[in-house]
Amino acid sequence: MAHIKEILAYNIRLLRKKSGLSQEKLAEAAELSAQTISDIEGCRTWVSDKTLESLSKILKVDVFQLFIPPVDASAVNMDLRLYNRLCLLKTAMKEDIDKRLDDFYLSEKSASRN
Repeated sequence: MAHIKEILAYNIRLLRKKSGLSQEKLAEAAELSAQTISDIEGCRTWVSDKTLESLSKILKVDVFQLFIPPVDASAVNMDLRLYNRLCLLKTAMKEDIDKRLDDFYLSEKSASRN
């Protein structure tokens, strides 16, 4: 349960900041206290369905989006770098195999002439 609270807290804080809202402004729009917003973002309290709906409307996302774990950009970048390196390796291996096959074919061809 704590992990879900952490995801929710992180997403609310992130979306609030992206929207340019302070905790006080978000609290006012959601008809909550600033302390409640602080407690939600600090993982110190859980929220009701009504509060989730209110926050999602203010933050302009669907409720389920508040529970999507954040993507680790460094992991995505590493995956892309690994993928690119694998593509380069695949190309190099294919070129090497093609060259070896060509060399073998030429040596067999010249051996059959002799």
